[in-house]
Amino acid sequence: MNKCFVYFVLLLVGVFYSCNSPKKDTKVVRSQAKQKVIVDCNYTFEEALAGTKAPKSIQKELTLMDVKYYSTDGKVHSGQVLTNKKIAKDVKRMFRFMFKARFPIAKVIPAVKYHWNDDLSMQDNNTYSFCYRNASYSKHALGMAIDINPFFNPVRWKTGYENRKNKPVGAKYNTSVNGTFYASHPVVVEFRRRGFRWGHTFTRNFDDHHFEK
Repeated sequence: MNKCFVYFVLLLVGVFYSCNSPKKDTKVVRSQAKQKVIVDCNYTFEEALAGTKAPKSIQKELTLMDVKYYSTDGKVHSGQVLTNKKIAKDVKRMFRFMFKARFPIAKVIPAVKYHWNDDLSMQDNNTYSFCYRNASYSKHALGMAIDINPFFNPVRWKTGYENRKNKPVGAKYNTSVNGTFYASHPVVVEFRRRGFRWGHTFTRNFDDHHFEK
């Protein structure tokens, strides 16, 4: 066979594969780089419950979920929610809803990081669900409530209870701050649509960061 013809055929084959080989879309690569997830915590179920005083009967009702969210730095973060299995599906869907809306959540870390101290968790603007205490007054003791951005949405006492201190210390309610709730806020509306009670409606205080079922 003529060598020139062979070279010509090989040249055509090379051009064909070069033109048809998969190429990386530079826009996709850049997008993936921007979407790099920052991991805020990565506990095992046992680690997330370490040191809790909750009875085993309550611990068996809990589940640990990984969630994604846009944090206050504008970047995608990954955290975990320790919550009751009864509301786990709703909580998961709410995080998807907030992620799609790019609603900023400072951080989502189980209360074990704060040695089960609600005040420390709130001061750090941490979002969490389960934290065992007196179950007669707190849905958190059963993992049936979730607090979101408590520093942006502080507890404020209503008329007749002014002698009590708002918390967390130093927090101020300002709806112009992204991550703060108000009655018509899409996240509030969606939580209530799913059957959650918003803490703003409590008798004694405005607990705007709190949603329970």
